[in-house]
Amino acid sequence: MKRCIRNGQIYGTGNSRSGKPGDIWIQGGVIEKITEPGEAFWQEDTEYIDAGGCWVVPGLVDLHVHFREPGQTEKEDIASGCRAAAAGGVTTVCCMPNTKPAADCEEIIRLIDEKAGNACGVHVLPVASITVGMNGKTVVNTRKLYNCDTQCKELTGRGIAALSEDGRSVMDSAVMESAMVQARDLGIPVFSHTEDHAITAESPEGEEIIVARDILLAKKTGCPLHLCHISTKGSLDLIRLGKRWGLKLTAETAPHYFTLTREDTANKTDTLRKMNPPLRGEEDREAVRQALKDGTLDVIATDHAPHCPEEKQRPFAEAPFGVVGLETSFAVAYTELVKRGILTPEELVRRMSTKPAEILGLRRGIIAEGYPADLAVIDTQREYTIHGEHLYSKGKNTPFEGKRVFGKVVCTLADGNVIYREGEEA
Repeated sequence: MKRCIRNGQIYGTGNSRSGKPGDIWIQGGVIEKITEPGEAFWQEDTEYIDAGGCWVVPGLVDLHVHFREPGQTEKEDIASGCRAAAAGGVTTVCCMPNTKPAADCEEIIRLIDEKAGNACGVHVLPVASITVGMNGKTVVNTRKLYNCDTQCKELTGRGIAALSEDGRSVMDSAVMESAMVQARDLGIPVFSHTEDHAITAESPEGEEIIVARDILLAKKTGCPLHLCHISTKGSLDLIRLGKRWGLKLTAETAPHYFTLTREDTANKTDTLRKMNPPLRGEEDREAVRQALKDGTLDVIATDHAPHCPEEKQRPFAEAPFGVVGLETSFAVAYTELVKRGILTPEELVRRMSTKPAEILGLRRGIIAEGYPADLAVIDTQREYTIHGEHLYSKGKNTPFEGKRVFGKVVCTLADGNVIYREGEEA
């Protein structure tokens, strides 16, 4: 079907058109042309989507989600995770490998790919574990995973999006170096979970030690390194050093680290704000915001980690780590960063769409003629209150319960197909 998104304020074009109103014409899943509002003639065989008063942005690309399938589908499955993504304007996700069993072999990667093919149309790119069974000892067969026949292979040229042990770090530096060498030879990025398990997570050094180690290993091996869920000022200082060295180094943070601080869980009772790494101090939050502004932090990702309500109702010490964020990431980022003047609209789109697509080698994240029509229509003037009970995700454990935000996703398209429309059953 031909579609036209009419009269939206278009961001993410990468040129002087960005931020201006226009009409986006879609045919065969691809952006055919972009015209001035009303410039082209109406066509009877075209579906028109009215985006007046809204932003139109490239579909968001989230490098860091946990969809829990296989093994823990009571928390989330790929179908429910994809519905949540679509409702948040996210059209591409990277699924972390800490499933049960771990995503360490072709069989599990193919299972994830098959399940994703039956979901709503969000592009699910599997991330394989660095070691077999995530045991930190034996590196997976990277070549077999690279050659795995998946949608990721079609989109990026490799069967997996990346290697990661997310949920834990590979503590043996020799094993990590070996994995980086193999990843470098195949052009696979390594997504590093930055946590020294010998040091309490509350200590910033627990994050910073692994950040420093993996930057040094990336310097030695030449492997593309992406650092996950960065939360401390010290980590940012190390990342700046690594970037000055000219390494293939990128880094992400999550909305809770530029919005909340440890004071928000000071009484140790709010399990909805229990995550790993934990919330830090005000100095760290401000450092994260400035690092997003100056480009030290390349990407905003969610670390979407759903849990069953009864798990999060346990005492703080017993409740699992993790928060959900796919459906609220844009609204929180827009409210906290754009409305406060920290990022421009174009900078926000780059952090949430364009740059993560570049890291993956994905021909998405831009609104341009000839590019796939992965798009989100967002009413940035609409204010609403976040409530977990209203989320499509099985996980209701949002750290932003009751927060007032601006930016409601009203329509999401993937490859030109409408995969979410506000008010319709997902």
